[in-house]
Amino acid sequence: VGLDEVGRGPVAGPLAIGAVVLPDDPRVEGVNDSKQLSAERREEIAAVVREVAIAWDIEYIQPQEIDEHGMTWALRTANLRAIAAIEEQLSAKGTSLDAVLLDGNAQHLDAREVNIVKGDGKCASIAAASILAKVSRDRYVSGELDAKYPQYQFAKHKGYGTKLHYELLDQYGPCPEHRRSFLKKWEAKRHG
Repeated sequence: VGLDEVGRGPVAGPLAIGAVVLPDDPRVEGVNDSKQLSAERREEIAAVVREVAIAWDIEYIQPQEIDEHGMTWALRTANLRAIAAIEEQLSAKGTSLDAVLLDGNAQHLDAREVNIVKGDGKCASIAAASILAKVSRDRYVSGELDAKYPQYQFAKHKGYGTKLHYELLDQYGPCPEHRRSFLKKWEAKRHG
């Protein structure tokens, strides 16, 4: 299973972890690091990945959980949930997981863990996981969160700390989807 996260850095919205098991000879043209693809191309590839993957999953960690437990906990928890979901899917198909492929540094999640630096550009299952996570998180933030909190214009910045987002925070203050632990500098500047 390839695992990758999206949304580690935004000041609002969830962290998303994608997990994908591809067949030995996948037919997914253009799989690459999600950051290297246009939004339209990510959508196209995500649809193919969901169709051809042997198993796939997306897990979210919400802003309140990130604030309460920290990003290290959030990454570990989401990855462990994704591994468990994939194992359940594979077990239902009469097969099992033999490797857990992570993009970047060791997380010591599982004895089967293999860490691949810049894995989202080198490993198809990690790249596919990155694409699914990015598409899913962007849809959620641009759709549901943007509709619920239109004053923040989430569709424009996806929760990242852009100039526009900080201007809107100055105007409206944070909402429940903001990661308070990520806003400490902004709050200090605002109250300082």
